[in-house]
Amino acid sequence: MKPVTADTLRAHLMVASLTALAADVLACLTVAVLPDAQHLFVSASFRLAALAVMAGGVIVVRQLGQAAFELALADRHASPAGSHARPILIAADCPRLWLVILHLRLTGKPFVLRGH
Repeated sequence: MKPVTADTLRAHLMVASLTALAADVLACLTVAVLPDAQHLFVSASFRLAALAVMAGGVIVVRQLGQAAFELALADRHASPAGSHARPILIAADCPRLWLVILHLRLTGKPFVLRGH
């Protein structure tokens, strides 16, 4: 497996895991508030809903990352991609740096941080 592919898969799994964690916290809060709701969490529809929430979370984070990357391009905190082999330069002082890097990892694009 290519390192770029492994990095892309790792980024997607990280986002899905964080989304699952948020859904788990919500489920715990639901049980704390509504003690009779425990039977809901063993149904097949709940499992499908949980998968949908994780997939939706990945999609939302990808959209947020895309928007952050486009803003970084507009504000000249990132260089436009010339060719696939050439890495994208990202300014270290970019206000949405973590989202831009996450977007690039999710899309498998190489990048380099540049100093001030």
